[in-house]
Amino acid sequence: MSDFDKTELSADEWDELTFPRPAENDFDRVVERAISRRGFLGGVLTFGSGAAAMGAGLISAAPAPALAGGARFPFTPIPARTDGTVHVPEGYSWQVVARWGDPLFSDADLYDVTDGGPVAKSDRVFGENTDGMESFSYRGHQLIAVNHEFANRKVNLPAAQGGTPADAGDVRKLQNLQGVTVMEIAQGLTGWAVVKDSPFNRRIHHNTPIRVVGPAAGHPLLRTEADPTGTLVLGTINNCGSGRTPWGTYLTCEENFNSYFGMTVPAEPAAEKPAEGTAAVAAEPARPTPEQARYGIGPEDWGYDYYKWDARFDVSTTPNEPNRFGWVVEIDPADPNAIPVKHTGLGRFKHENAEVTLAADGRVVVYMGDDERGEFLYKFVSNGIYAPGAPTGGLLDDGTLYAARFNDDQTGEWLPLTPGTTGMDLPGICIHTRIAASAVGATTMDRPEWVSINPFAGEVYCSLTNNKNRGVKPNAGGDATPVNGPNPRETNRYGQIVRWRPRGGDHAAERFDWDLYVMAGNPTVYQDSYAGSANINAGNLFNSPDGMALDSSGMVWIQTDGKDSNAGDFAGMGNNQMLAGDPVSGEIVRFLTGPKGCEVTGLTWSGDRRTMFVGIQHPGGSWPDGSGLPRSSLIAIRRRDNGLVG
Repeated sequence: MSDFDKTELSADEWDELTFPRPAENDFDRVVERAISRRGFLGGVLTFGSGAAAMGAGLISAAPAPALAGGARFPFTPIPARTDGTVHVPEGYSWQVVARWGDPLFSDADLYDVTDGGPVAKSDRVFGENTDGMESFSYRGHQLIAVNHEFANRKVNLPAAQGGTPADAGDVRKLQNLQGVTVMEIAQGLTGWAVVKDSPFNRRIHHNTPIRVVGPAAGHPLLRTEADPTGTLVLGTINNCGSGRTPWGTYLTCEENFNSYFGMTVPAEPAAEKPAEGTAAVAAEPARPTPEQARYGIGPEDWGYDYYKWDARFDVSTTPNEPNRFGWVVEIDPADPNAIPVKHTGLGRFKHENAEVTLAADGRVVVYMGDDERGEFLYKFVSNGIYAPGAPTGGLLDDGTLYAARFNDDQTGEWLPLTPGTTGMDLPGICIHTRIAASAVGATTMDRPEWVSINPFAGEVYCSLTNNKNRGVKPNAGGDATPVNGPNPRETNRYGQIVRWRPRGGDHAAERFDWDLYVMAGNPTVYQDSYAGSANINAGNLFNSPDGMALDSSGMVWIQTDGKDSNAGDFAGMGNNQMLAGDPVSGEIVRFLTGPKGCEVTGLTWSGDRRTMFVGIQHPGGSWPDGSGLPRSSLIAIRRRDNGLVG
């Protein structure tokens, strides 16, 4: 497939093209699942109310007509939009804080409308495609760390190249524009702005030195010729969701890292010289190992072409390099000289975000989702106790990884991933975490994305964004993906949000109880389970919940990364958006709509909670400044009366 075509594919679609899943089921198995599904969902296939419920399994919510008021919310909900800009409720305003290409330092090149700017000093500007973010107040300074998930190659490279790197310089520019920005921002008379040349400003990109710690550090599978110790990696890539630690550091999560690796074809055929008069034997491309295939490592990348210009991304010659990605990385935003750290104790998979909390006894607990169809939900519990001011080394590595099993009776358990339960040694569990979770029989999920904790109720939410393969194809490891409790719809095109409550209110507990907070859908099109749950109505339609955070009042904020065609199954949903939900009543209302073509992703607040920072990723048109190129941006939202916004 051409680079142009690759650019049009999502990461999931590209994975399936590279490693197509076999069609799963014969007719008898489909019928058997349908019968089981009907019994579990208790009539969901026959009602016409627009509620998809699993008996008591779905949160009790007011009937749809009663959900239009928004009394719980300090704003008037807004309608869906299909235009090219941002909309927020009456009484609120928004402004751009930083756009791709904006200088962080005075010596950086100014933004160039043709392709953003030259490769020189492209690591000294605000990067591309904002995603997860966290803000930090430090000694009177407002700092913010922002992920830059991937590059828009057709935008970031000269138009004549069609998004294909022409040389190593083009590759270096793409590498520089991704990763993480840490910067200081300040509020003035015209709003929030970057503090240019602040000593806190820095870019962490695909060539930044990063230490490796934890059980897998130094393992032979992490060693390369350039790093024979297996403890110092260059770069963090495909930085998606985020998190923050109780001790004030930033966690950035490596997601679709497989997109950057490819394999060259051997120069000479391996076969012997053919007999005279017969055709020469063509050289075979290098083939991935089963472990590489489990993580989507194949002969071609997503079109970045790193492996053609940067040998460490050529898996044929550097087979261990992919093992050095897919981790959670810790960054100290207050110390620009601190080397970032990859924590192997948190496992290796396509991390969405890392939600950190404390167990009842002070142990550190980290919830994490693996964002691929049919993959798993994880939890890490440290052995050590966190105490303010005490050393924190080991708290994110010395502990136990778990994978979640959800039972159809609304209970669940965390399955420990240990040598005894998986048959793998501890470094192997950390490096090949997906294989370990498959070994213990964890529940395959509909793309578990952001995880967020309600600070008041002690319950945990996870957005399951969609899964067209549910009940149709196995996951990348061959695990079946039948309809199950938290994933109750075949070919799930809309997504849902599952939540659970740890037994005894202790996040270290191995048992939990779960329900569904919402099932997205479209009651204007469907009258069955695809209509969505009772808290979905014509005024708050959305699909593919992705980013998520709970604020200081316990309100859940839901960001979407779905179809914005506004037609067919997605009629009435408009552009991607951000909604606010009440965890108690189940009411959900629309707060923000983004410009056509964008994903709304990343959310954090200023120290005084009077500003909400939101990311607008891969917008269409020439948003936000009409320059001719779309520029992903960080925006700030405030109330005109200067009230709290979260």
